[in-house]
Amino acid sequence: MEGQTLSLAAHLRDEQKKNPKITNGLISLLGEMASASKAISRDVNRAGLVGILGLANKVNVQGEEVKKLDEYSNEIVRAQMSKSGQVCIMASEEVDNSMPVDEGCEGPYTIAFDPLDGSSNIDVNVSIGTIFSIHHKISPGTKGTDDDLLQPGNKQVCAGYVLYGSSTMLVYTAGSGVHGFTLDQGVGEFYLSHPNMQIKPKGDIYSINEGNYLYWDKNTQKYIDYLKAEDKATKRPYKARYVGSLVADFHRTLIYGGLFLYPMDYKDPQKPKGKLRLLYEAAPMAYVVQQAGGYASTGFEAILDIKPTGLHQRVPLIIGSVEDVKQAEKFIQRKA
Repeated sequence: MEGQTLSLAAHLRDEQKKNPKITNGLISLLGEMASASKAISRDVNRAGLVGILGLANKVNVQGEEVKKLDEYSNEIVRAQMSKSGQVCIMASEEVDNSMPVDEGCEGPYTIAFDPLDGSSNIDVNVSIGTIFSIHHKISPGTKGTDDDLLQPGNKQVCAGYVLYGSSTMLVYTAGSGVHGFTLDQGVGEFYLSHPNMQIKPKGDIYSINEGNYLYWDKNTQKYIDYLKAEDKATKRPYKARYVGSLVADFHRTLIYGGLFLYPMDYKDPQKPKGKLRLLYEAAPMAYVVQQAGGYASTGFEAILDIKPTGLHQRVPLIIGSVEDVKQAEKFIQRKA
């Protein structure tokens, strides 16, 4: 099949002919992200051999213990983006403040990234990933500011993720569909394996951390109870699947349909609005799922419509098949 032999670079050149968002600069930037992900993929696969498993004896801005591979992956992406010549400012889930690029390398885009999503699963060899979000620079001058990063998801130029699993896949959208590429380890190149990915309008799988059930609000509890109740007319009960790595859970949802939920809960008083970060996780995944025909919501508003107020803002996330997410919204918005 032709798609199996089309490289990422060749695909982007084809897409450029019909999508004005795909500039030479964006092609270059996605190439840099692909290069960074190849390096991370290589070291994820041999982490135990080179001494980068385990904790780094540090706590990140989220209050979470930093894994050695987290730190390593963050530096790979930061260095690759900083010298790309396409980025004016960066933000990482692992770093408190925004990061400048190398002097003289400023470009027309911003990038926010989660260098290694699902890192709590590193030591048990579960699929993990990298997530990225790209916007146009909007401030004057050549150097970027936080205002360039704090743009709503509906202003994204490009977003995507890389999944490090049984194979390494890069999935991206630039506003003209969602396309997936699998890394051929033998030649070190990403090839188009999943063109024009689409999510089912309605699925039969739900994904949520049910260990937090007691800490959810009553409406969220009722919705999950509804999904688990038997009713053949509505194809219930839904099947439950949960990995605990957003990239892995989202990728499965994209492929098979259904929905992933990480609602706000009352387990941690420091995180009343949910666990997932808007800039690094929710917004880029929301853009991907929208372009695949799906939907993402907090339960009360579309993720893509939220104007960020801080680099590490957290939000609840319900994402997946449009009919399933809309139904979840109806439950969550019910008045007591």
